[in-house]
Amino acid sequence: MTRSILALAAAIGLTGILAGQGCKQTGVGDPCVPEQEYRQDFNGFDQNEVNIESKSFQCQTRLCLVNHFQGRVSCVYGQTSSGQGPVPGRADGDPGGACTVPGDPSKKITGDPSTSNKAGATVQPQCFGREAAKAVYCSCRCANLDGKTDDGANYCTCPDGFACSQLVTSIGGNFNEGLTGAYCVQNNTVFDRANPCSTNCDPTIAKGKSGSCL
Repeated sequence: MTRSILALAAAIGLTGILAGQGCKQTGVGDPCVPEQEYRQDFNGFDQNEVNIESKSFQCQTRLCLVNHFQGRVSCVYGQTSSGQGPVPGRADGDPGGACTVPGDPSKKITGDPSTSNKAGATVQPQCFGREAAKAVYCSCRCANLDGKTDDGANYCTCPDGFACSQLVTSIGGNFNEGLTGAYCVQNNTVFDRANPCSTNCDPTIAKGKSGSCL
């Protein structure tokens, strides 16, 4: 009898441990670098858009969210149309130096000249207040367009520090309707279209000051 009680207690204890680990290992909020950034001709993201990478092997959730983010995760301060970083003398790929493909400083970002709203190799700096840590991370789909989770699809529960927020609406065409709806979004980072980012990350500003992204 005592042995049975101890075995049951041990099983309950193990379940509790696993459940606790599960909560801590959701992967939501983990950093990720979108696959587009491994292309040399990718200028960067637009702060007015939401991008969903649904097959990210960097994320436990398999989903990398780019939530109204400007520029490239891998190049905080951007670069000019001629491919020069804002801080002369810094090595390519270093903060303030020219942008390069993540993990390979020999591959400079050439940009896509055919992109109408960007010139040559121009990469916009990240927005102060919406840096990569606050706008690009692993996430998961937590509700459909109606805010419900009872339609047979797989949904997640957002961990502490994140809220289930409607981000992607149906846009027709070949868009994957299974990606529409709400996602786990970091608290206090809702994008306000009426007040878009007005201050860019600047490597010349001292740490702790507005515009410093160090």
